[in-house]
Amino acid sequence: MGLVIRLLINALAIYIASQIVPGVHLADLKTALFVAIVLGVINAVVRPVLLLLTLPINFLTLGLFTFVINALMVILAGQFVQGFTVDSFFAALVFSIFVTLVSGVLTWIAK
Repeated sequence: MGLVIRLLINALAIYIASQIVPGVHLADLKTALFVAIVLGVINAVVRPVLLLLTLPINFLTLGLFTFVINALMVILAGQFVQGFTVDSFFAALVFSIFVTLVSGVLTWIAK
């Protein structure tokens, strides 16, 4: 699947999740596209380093600590993007899970 289509699917998933998850605020669909780009860059650069550094904790929790890392990536994206705010860690956690699920369903539909 093309990079642009994947980016649009993630932006749509981010927009849908922001409308459903309380504590996550998104200005508009254009901001959702920018959040998708920023999250993509953060997940490509910062996330692997964090996963490597937290490998022992991740091993002990059977991979569940990855959810914490995903929530931290969402909070970090909220610091960089104007018009995208996350009120709490729990909101970021639920948002990241919801975005993953919606993105997976939309990708499955697109194929």
